[in-house]
Amino acid sequence: MKDFINKLYRNHSLIYKGLLFICTTFLIVYLFPKSGKFKYNFEKGKPWQSENLYAPFNFAIKKTNEEIASEKISITNNSILYFNVDSAIETKVTNTFEAQFKNTFTDSISENDLGDLLKTGHKIIKELYRFGILTEDYDFSDSQVIALLENRVEKEKVLFSNLIKQDEVVSVIEKVLSNQNLLKYKNKFVSLFFDLVEPNLEYDKSTTDKVLQEELDKIAYAQGSVEKGTLIISKGEVIEGDKYQILKSLQSEYESQVWTKSNYNWILFAYILLVALALLMLLLFLRKYRPDVFENNTKVTFIFFNILLMVFISTMVINYNSKYIYVVPICILPLVLKAFFDARLGMFAHVITVLLLGFVVPNSYEYMFLQIIAGIVTILTVSELYKRANLFISVGQITLIYIVAYFAFFVIHEGTVETIEWQTFIWFILCGLATLFVQPLIYIYEKIFGLVSDVSLLELSDTNSKLLKELSNIAPGTFHHSLNVANLAEASANEIGANAMLIRVGALYHDIGKMKSPTYFTENQSTGINPHDELLAKESAKIIIDHVIDGIEIARKNNLPDRVIDFIRTHHGTSMVYYFYKKEKEQNKDVDESDFTYPGPKPFSKETAILMMCDSVEAASKSLKEPTSSKIDTFVENIINKQIEEGQFLNANITFKEIQSIKKVLKHKLANIYHLRIEYPE
Repeated sequence: MKDFINKLYRNHSLIYKGLLFICTTFLIVYLFPKSGKFKYNFEKGKPWQSENLYAPFNFAIKKTNEEIASEKISITNNSILYFNVDSAIETKVTNTFEAQFKNTFTDSISENDLGDLLKTGHKIIKELYRFGILTEDYDFSDSQVIALLENRVEKEKVLFSNLIKQDEVVSVIEKVLSNQNLLKYKNKFVSLFFDLVEPNLEYDKSTTDKVLQEELDKIAYAQGSVEKGTLIISKGEVIEGDKYQILKSLQSEYESQVWTKSNYNWILFAYILLVALALLMLLLFLRKYRPDVFENNTKVTFIFFNILLMVFISTMVINYNSKYIYVVPICILPLVLKAFFDARLGMFAHVITVLLLGFVVPNSYEYMFLQIIAGIVTILTVSELYKRANLFISVGQITLIYIVAYFAFFVIHEGTVETIEWQTFIWFILCGLATLFVQPLIYIYEKIFGLVSDVSLLELSDTNSKLLKELSNIAPGTFHHSLNVANLAEASANEIGANAMLIRVGALYHDIGKMKSPTYFTENQSTGINPHDELLAKESAKIIIDHVIDGIEIARKNNLPDRVIDFIRTHHGTSMVYYFYKKEKEQNKDVDESDFTYPGPKPFSKETAILMMCDSVEAASKSLKEPTSSKIDTFVENIINKQIEEGQFLNANITFKEIQSIKKVLKHKLANIYHLRIEYPE
């Protein structure tokens, strides 16, 4: 049992990665739709590339979206509008008219004429309320069919033009009086009816909408069916018209049918296999080409988290409305991974993510082509993310690539630009703007995962920062030495393609441990007094060696990132404080070498190896007397060759060719520092 626990402990890192791999796989599969997927790819207007296709089961031929939309518009335009009739108002108006008639028309009018006028008034009322008077002016077509409801029962159907608007009452009165040759009484009738007439028709929107919805619900979404075994399309036949619609119907049937439990389990198992395979490729890539990242569980978690986040956001957008899929800023993924790791890893993870999203997005080939091309442009254009101008220029180029590629795909599919959906270009622009969020996102990730990007390195390289200010005040000689080393290391890094920003920051902070005992280091001894003269060689060596440990403590206290602390730990490797070792050897032949050796570790990257070379060369160059080009060449060769012989660079992935290039840079830079000219032969 104890052996088993020890074995688990020794392999805890691999066990964690295994659990992370399994959890990520299941979470991604959980987000995916669990329907079948049509195994054929086809495009309208293109030949059918596969073998003859026969119907695998009975299915309905669905109408196109345009046909359904046209039917809905037709039903909506021809729908009946419902108005409620208040029949009591006509009776009320009639009674009021009879009561006020005698007050309006004087006794000077004969009885016969009064009788005619009274009858005419009743005719006006009948004419006004024949179909009804509207309560307000409605903006409907005159040819619109209207159903009149009395006590919720349909009374009759009329055209909207037959209904009387309130501003048409006078014209109706005038028309009736004209027919009766009584126009001379127009003013009195108008005055009388002005206060009497009340509207009795009110638009019943709820009933109208309800009936319209019932009609819309009756729309048939299919137009015929295909029997099992029927030939749908032959190989080489052009996909157009009814053939295209039948294929789309079959594809929709595959993706929407309700599967049995057995089918569902098989589909789920297949999704798990494919997602696991994709993520496994990523893990194998990290193990083979990025072992330092693979060994760091935090970094592996960070990469898997970002892939899962992109899949989650994309699936949520697709579930809401798939037309917004291009708003999701997928290119943030390669930007973030490039900022924290490198371009190759960023591109590999981006491709894996796009392949995973190909399962859920519509037009998967088009989507994957666009996103992979955009990812390549992202990697190629963003060189220095900490420069804001670079990011804006890159986002502009990414957006342009999206637009151009989408335009090309649309023309290929449709053969025309007349029906292009210009609003899609707005989604691409919004995607570009969303990509700019990468800057604050990188800052958030740095705080959560403890990683460091070039943006943070730029901040750390500021010599006015608190820690570097303190170094310049306490140990000015060391500060000046660090600046010189930074310049040499940056030039060397640029020569062989290493991370120049990282190595510059590492060089600036590599000797901060000397702040604890600044006067014990020659570059800070301005008075000519050397405190080592009063110490034993072993004690002096301990003080010199301890500046590495002290530097690590100071760095951690000031929250410097681990990538920078690595330079403090490794800049002397496992080399020896040779001066004091030799001094001790002169007095005592039996010397323990470990007392005079730095604890290490040895440099384990190109950047830390470069710093070790530059630090040793710059420090030792101060001892050169009457330097010449040949002296400097020999001097640089001796120092770096000695480090190679001691095996200081065995753990660093740096080649002899790169070391030769660094030697060349150091020789050239030192010659410039000492203002040397080329020595011509006499």
